Amino acid sequence: MKTPFVFPKWTNKVPAIFAVSFTLFACFAIFAIWYWASPKNTTVGYQPIQPVAYSHKLHAGQLGIDCRYCHFNVERGRHAGVPPTDVCMNCHNLITRGPTTGTAEISKIREAHESGVPIKWVRIHKLAEFAYFDHSAHVNKGVSCMVCHGRVDQMDEVRAVAPLSMGWCLECHRNPAPNLRDRKLITNLAWKADGDPAELGKQFIEKYHVHPRTDCSTCHR
Repeated sequence: MKTPFVFPKWTNKVPAIFAVSFTLFACFAIFAIWYWASPKNTTVGYQPIQPVAYSHKLHAGQLGIDCRYCHFNVERGRHAGVPPTDVCMNCHNLITRGPTTGTAEISKIREAHESGVPIKWVRIHKLAEFAYFDHSAHVNKGVSCMVCHGRVDQMDEVRAVAPLSMGWCLECHRNPAPNLRDRKLITNLAWKADGDPAELGKQFIEKYHVHPRTDCSTCHR
């Protein structure tokens, strides 16, 4: 007498079905994290609303104010520096006529300056806490602000244009020539090389002794 099966025969395929399904799900999860969680998707395009509607297009573009006037520490230290209201008022204390002198946005700056309470700007470009970056080490070697921050002189509201990921940084460290220019032109965001930027950059590699490292301790200290 044959013993009846407790489960139907098709259940014998359940382990194989489970194994295949789990493998496919794991592969999809890895791909989803690699693609959708990449800085190219999570960082590029980030454009928060700032407490004051400051226009880089007006100040850096139309008025031609040099980046280093506001970000005064960029050539001397790790951080470029967020300008205090004192820097803003250096100009706006002297501007007594014009369509923007009495706007609500200018009033916010005046109030912050008079109260001594700094404006809480929303940070846009931020590296991971475990990554070391020095602005001065880059701009003094001829790396323009545009390489990492894009054409901010054309932006009313600044947004992130580069992923600032480890892979993105390493691409430049391995081949810095296309991103180099004369140090006098680092804040001229509209500048374009005559000819091949990579060939011109090779001259600045020698001139400024550019030898970027790619070992882990360069950025992870």
